[in-house]
Amino acid sequence: MIVLGLDPGLGTTGWGLIRAEGNRLTHIANGRLCTDTKAPLARRLAHLDAMLAALVIDHAPDAAAVEEVFVNSNAVTTLKLGQARGVVLCAAARAGVDVGEYKASVVKKSVVGNGNAEKTQVQAMIGVLLPGVKIDGPDAADALAVAICHAHHSASARTMARARPMA
Repeated sequence: MIVLGLDPGLGTTGWGLIRAEGNRLTHIANGRLCTDTKAPLARRLAHLDAMLAALVIDHAPDAAAVEEVFVNSNAVTTLKLGQARGVVLCAAARAGVDVGEYKASVVKKSVVGNGNAEKTQVQAMIGVLLPGVKIDGPDAADALAVAICHAHHSASARTMARARPMA
């Protein structure tokens, strides 16, 4: 299964692709999708959508995962993040890719084992789980963490489904 992790942002959306085969995870690629901060909001959102569509076409992921939005003290920033997140969800859904959504604490617990882990701990553990990975910045690291979380949760769900007795 190829999983596309996404860390939405209006200025920079991080992305990370991994292959999950059973418990084995392999890094495929990661990067950042950036929009022009001087462009009007609608144009930035459309550009983000186009970049995401190209990414999905290029890599044909089986699943996608996105971190749930957090609310901070700046309402305008939260709203813009929500708009970028909506574009991310829509782009994946339009391509027919199922999307998992995870709270930041769930992502951290899945990757590090601690839901209150620091970003540096998450990045260090990504290096352990995906040996040799070169991460294209903190947004890409967050996206890889979300992809890893989804791979772990999907594997657990498949195991549970197989373990259920037939009724």
